[in-house]
Amino acid sequence: MTDYTSFDVAHIGNIELLTPRFEKSLWFFRDLLAMRVVAERGDSAYLRTWDEYQRYTIKLTASADAGVGRTTFRTTSQEALERRVAAIDGFGLGEGWADGEEGTGPTYLFRDPDGHAMGVYYETERYVATDDKPALKNQASAFPGRGVNARRLDHINYLAKDVVANGEFIAKALGGRESERIALDAGGYAAWWFHFNNKSYDVVYSDDWTKHGNRLHHIAFAPDTREDILKAADIFLENGIHIESGPHKHAINQTFFLYVWEPGGNRIEFANAGARLLLDPDSPVVEWSQEERKKGQAWGMKTTESFHTYGTPVVADDEQTARPR
Repeated sequence: MTDYTSFDVAHIGNIELLTPRFEKSLWFFRDLLAMRVVAERGDSAYLRTWDEYQRYTIKLTASADAGVGRTTFRTTSQEALERRVAAIDGFGLGEGWADGEEGTGPTYLFRDPDGHAMGVYYETERYVATDDKPALKNQASAFPGRGVNARRLDHINYLAKDVVANGEFIAKALGGRESERIALDAGGYAAWWFHFNNKSYDVVYSDDWTKHGNRLHHIAFAPDTREDILKAADIFLENGIHIESGPHKHAINQTFFLYVWEPGGNRIEFANAGARLLLDPDSPVVEWSQEERKKGQAWGMKTTESFHTYGTPVVADDEQTARPR
């Protein structure tokens, strides 16, 4: 699609998640996922997964509706940051510079064509373990040994009014490389996967039939193994968390997955155990047809309808007929 000379973006930096049930959502991430609260500011709490090298992973913010606030991306250098800012400005979607949050440096704010709030930065403060100091010096903090033990943030999946426009923006403005996509018979894509490093994907855009704009499909955390995901299903069952789909294996990018709805209503995935690594710098894009996607997931399970029709914030048209995914 594009002739890339480098990976200017290293990875997703952090994500702001909005919730109308703050205390219950905080309990979900802190107690069930074993994330650590590192700061509280106003209506927000900053939490980190146990092997996050930065100060925080997600910013949980009280809000009237569920959904996603600002997603930030870390670049690989100051020069890379400057290149990405110039590319973003070329789309006319930049909003200017701001101070970073909880250990991140100057951040350039912008929006994608759909209106999702984003930012890009380079400078960051590494997390320094104190009472959670690890036995092994090559991990950020001690393994919590409780709950789901979410190790790191894996990816984000946005709902988009126009998958193609948003995908092209990620490719050209942030330097994302496509890994897989679902082609619609009538043209365009039902969903499009992009990666910034050797992972198979970091950002996904899925078609939002409501055409509402600025909505979230899900964010995903990575535990270590498939067994962790199976145990997570039992933990959520015991704690009254709605399990939407899985555990099972995706056909696309081959991630082993589990989808739940946290108490605030946002869809959360646990994934990446056994996913593909894209070590080939010239890895071809894998394209799936609508007919191929009708076969369901890797082992034949049909995707539940709500996976196609539900997003946050919830809108009246969320109960539409599902599209192939």
